[in-house]
Amino acid sequence: MTILVPNAAARRLFLHLQGLSAPPNRKLTRPGLLGLIEGLGFVQVDSINTVERAHHMILFARNQTYAKADLARLLERDRALFENWTHDASIIPTAFFPYWEHRFACDAAGLRARWREWRREGFEHMLDDILDHVRREGPSMARHLRRPQDAAAEGWWDWHPSKTALEYLWRTGALAVDRREGFQKVYDLAERVIPAAHRGVSPAHEDFVDWFCRGALDRLGIATAGEIAAFWDAVTPDEAKAWCADRLGGELVEVLVEPADGSKPRLALARSGILERAAAAPEPPGRLRVLSPFDPLIRDRARARRLFGFDYRIEVFVPAAKRTYGYYVFPLLEGDRLIGRIDMKCERGEGLLRVTGLWLESGIKPTAARRR
Repeated sequence: MTILVPNAAARRLFLHLQGLSAPPNRKLTRPGLLGLIEGLGFVQVDSINTVERAHHMILFARNQTYAKADLARLLERDRALFENWTHDASIIPTAFFPYWEHRFACDAAGLRARWREWRREGFEHMLDDILDHVRREGPSMARHLRRPQDAAAEGWWDWHPSKTALEYLWRTGALAVDRREGFQKVYDLAERVIPAAHRGVSPAHEDFVDWFCRGALDRLGIATAGEIAAFWDAVTPDEAKAWCADRLGGELVEVLVEPADGSKPRLALARSGILERAAAAPEPPGRLRVLSPFDPLIRDRARARRLFGFDYRIEVFVPAAKRTYGYYVFPLLEGDRLIGRIDMKCERGEGLLRVTGLWLESGIKPTAARRR
């Protein structure tokens, strides 16, 4: 018999698994911050700084005692975190690095073929020279490696060949991010950044698939095979589908999840005992919180629409005249509901946070508490 999961229960469980149900003002220690990131799996990094960088906003939304200095130390001194790729550039617990070593080997050939066409011709012959430079000179930035003949790049989509080679070496594990300066990556040899205990222990492919699928479901609570594959973007949809099929009827059960809009429930998968786990999940704090557009709660826009009835998209790449809301609009979370969105910008020279737009969802009133 397929289990029916009420929308409120699915929403509450997901918020809990995403670290949004803990008291937001409880003191967050540096070990606690590492534990928070391990619980999330990763924290996406993005360059847009309209109010604050995405990774800082994601962590601050979960605990308002979060300190940037603690994150920097975990990354740059303790080496308990590293930067690489999930579905996008992310900060990842270093304890997970063995699974990325396996991923590097899986991704290398395909990445090289795609970048040969998408980026620029001519980056591959530079790989050994760049590795030799970093080995000899130590931590290096893209500008340290640029050659006079490299054409001017217009943005991330138009890297010059040496930048492309540098990024390829990072994405395939030969280099690692030592630190950032002004948000620019400083690269070093992976063996000088990643502690030896986490290197050279790459799992078998079957264990690799199991770890990523299991980890995705643990953080989603309820998911389809496609959502499991997309969470880390490390296993293929077919691998995730096969993993689910092998465990269905034992470790996994089929569930029907009620959407927020009352439409037909959607078939998904969960671990056995899902209703008990959902019932045990704490209620999230009732205070109103601002989320980053890259917050993992809403990264899967279709999932956010089903669970929360909240239709969100980022309009950075939409021409200004065609935007519905604004350039970089932030969702607003209150308790277990997404109640609106706000457009704002930090005017650092003036010491102001300038709000240029506020849109509440239908039926949400602008009470005095919400205005504050």
